[in-house]
Amino acid sequence: MCMTRRASAHTMSMSNASSHETASWFRQFHPTRRPVDTASKITDRTFPQVTSPTMKKSILTAALLVLTSWSAAEDAPPDAVYYNGKVVTVDRDFRVSEAFAVRGGRIVGVGTNAQMRALERPGLTQLHDLAGGMVLPGLIDSHVHPTSAATTEIEHRIPDMETIRDVLDYISARAKIVPAGDWISLSQVFITRLKESRFPTRAELDAAAPRHPVAFHTGPDVMVNSLALAQSGIDRNFAVKDGREGYLEKDANGEPTGLLRSLARALKKTSRPIKVTDADRVKWLRDLFKDYNQIGLTAVADRGANQQAIKLYQDLLGRGDLTVRLALSHTFPTSGSLDAILKSIDDLALHPLRAESAWLRIIGTKMWLDGGMLTGSAYMLQPWGKSEIYGITDPLYRGVLNVPPDRLLAMVRRVAQHGMQFTAHSQGDAAVTTLMDTYEKVNTETPIKDLRMGLTHSSFMTRDTVERAARLGVMPDIQPIWLYLDVRTLVQQFGYDRLRYFQPLRSLLAAGGMAGGGSDHMQKIGDLRSINPYNPFLGMWITITRQAKWYEGQLHAEEALTRRQAIEFYTRNNAHLLFLEKEIGSIEIGKRADFILVDRDLLACPIDDLKTTKVLETWVEGKNVYRAPRR
Repeated sequence: MCMTRRASAHTMSMSNASSHETASWFRQFHPTRRPVDTASKITDRTFPQVTSPTMKKSILTAALLVLTSWSAAEDAPPDAVYYNGKVVTVDRDFRVSEAFAVRGGRIVGVGTNAQMRALERPGLTQLHDLAGGMVLPGLIDSHVHPTSAATTEIEHRIPDMETIRDVLDYISARAKIVPAGDWISLSQVFITRLKESRFPTRAELDAAAPRHPVAFHTGPDVMVNSLALAQSGIDRNFAVKDGREGYLEKDANGEPTGLLRSLARALKKTSRPIKVTDADRVKWLRDLFKDYNQIGLTAVADRGANQQAIKLYQDLLGRGDLTVRLALSHTFPTSGSLDAILKSIDDLALHPLRAESAWLRIIGTKMWLDGGMLTGSAYMLQPWGKSEIYGITDPLYRGVLNVPPDRLLAMVRRVAQHGMQFTAHSQGDAAVTTLMDTYEKVNTETPIKDLRMGLTHSSFMTRDTVERAARLGVMPDIQPIWLYLDVRTLVQQFGYDRLRYFQPLRSLLAAGGMAGGGSDHMQKIGDLRSINPYNPFLGMWITITRQAKWYEGQLHAEEALTRRQAIEFYTRNNAHLLFLEKEIGSIEIGKRADFILVDRDLLACPIDDLKTTKVLETWVEGKNVYRAPRR
C-alpha cells in the first residue's frame, strides 16, 4: 500500500533546484500556466531557429513532456503527489509514468518522480509513496443492476447451485419453511451453468415441492411445476392473447412441459409482502458500492434504471455516501399505445438528471429486444433446432423478438431526436441485425454517431453487423463472464463454428469500432459469487485468453485481446460509452482523480495471475474510498 506523509522542509530543500529548473523550462515555452490546453498546439513553427530534424524532435519531445506533466500554478500546489509507482495512464498512447499530482479532486500533473516531487509544498502537499506498485485509472463496468443486486438476499442467503440436485435440494429446503400453497421462486440460476446443462423438469419440480407452486426463472424464461400451471390456468389450450410475444413449450402429446418463454407474465403468482424501507435499500446499496470499490470499480452504468432507483441514488449522493459514479439507462414501456410509449420518451428527455454530471446522469434509454442466450429464447438468424438442453421441441424455432421492427423504429427515432443514447438487450444475431437495421434507418434522418447507440450484450454477431457497428459508432456492451461460464453449453448447442462471432472483440477493434466491458451484475453481493460475477480482472483475463469453465482450449482465439486492449476495455472505452471520457477513464491532466493501486504488474505478470489481481487502494475524486486490510 502507498505510504502517506506530508511534504517536509527537508524534502523541499532537496527539490528546490529541480523545482526552479522545471518552472524556468515551463515558462520558456508557455507562460500561461495551462499546458494541458496548449501541448497539442506545438508544431514545427514553435522553434523556427532549430534546423536539425533530430534536435527539433528532441526539443519537441522534451517540451511536450513538461507541458503535459505540469498544470499547477506555482501559487496553487497540489494537494497530493503520488510517486515511485508504475502509473498506467491509459491515455491515447498508453503511456506509463512514475508519478502524478492531484489538486481539488483532479489530476494536475503526470510525469517523472522528480517532476512531480518538484511541485510539493511543505505542510500543503500530502506525499504518497507507491512503493513501486502499479496504478490504473478507476475501472468502469458498463452494465450492472445495483438495486436488484443489493436486495436479492434480504430474506435469506442463496447458495451457489452447480447441479440439478443443488436446485432441487434448495427448493425442498424452502418448502419446509414456506407455508403450503405459497410460491417458491428461484431467479437467474442459468441452465448453461449447471453441470447437466438442462432445465429441471416439471416432474422434478413437482417432487421437490408437491404442495407449493414453483417457478424456476432464468432471465425472460421460466420452468414451473404442475401446481403453478394449474393455479395460472395454463393447459394444452392456452394461447397468448395480450398481443405481446411469448411461447409455451409443449410435449409430443400437446401438453405443456412447464417451460414458458418470455411468458412469465402469464403466471398468477402471489407472495407475502416483505417489509423493506427505502432506508434499508440505501444501506444495502451503500454496501454494494463499497464492494464495487474493493475490486477497483469507480463508475458503473445502471442498464435498467427506474424512478425508484434514481430516488435511492439521489439520496446517497445527497448524503455524500455515493462512492461510484452512475450513468443511467432508463427503462420505458414497450407495450400498449405507441403514442403513450413515445410520450414516456419525451418525458424522460426532460428529466433533470439529463443535465451533464460526473456523478449521476441519465444518458439514455434501455429496452429488451429479444429473449435470452442462456435460456434458449435469443432471436437467431438460423433455427435453434430441437434441443434437450433448452427444452426446445419445434425444429424451426428461432427465439423471441419482443418488439416488432416498425415499433422499434419509432422508439429509436424518438430517442435519437432527443439526443439520447438508445440501447437494447439484443442477444441473438437476428436481434442484433434487427437493431442495426433500425439504426441505419434512423441515421439517414438523425446522425447517430455522436449518440453512441448501444448493443447490449450482442453476444452473437456477424461480420456484417460488426462492420456496420464500427461505421455508425454503435458500441456493443459485452459481458466476458458469459464466455467463461456458458461457452461449454453453447458449443454443445450450436457447435464451434456457429460461435465464430461470439463476443468478437478483436474484429470490432480491427473494423475501427469500440466495445465496453460489463458484467450484467443482477443478483447477490460478492464479485465472484454473484449472478453474474463482476470482478473486472477476471473479465480482462477472459478477453485475453478466451478460456471457459468446464471447456478445453480457447473459443476462437483470433478474437482475443491484448493486455493493453483488455485494460482499455474497462477504462477509456467505457468512459466513452458513458459520455464520461472528458472526466474519467485515464490518468490525464484535467480529469477526475479516480484511480486504483493493485498488488501486481498487469502488463508483466503470468497471464493466469491477472484474474486473481487484488486491489490495495481505490480513490474517487482524490478521496480514498477503499484500503485493503494490512496483513
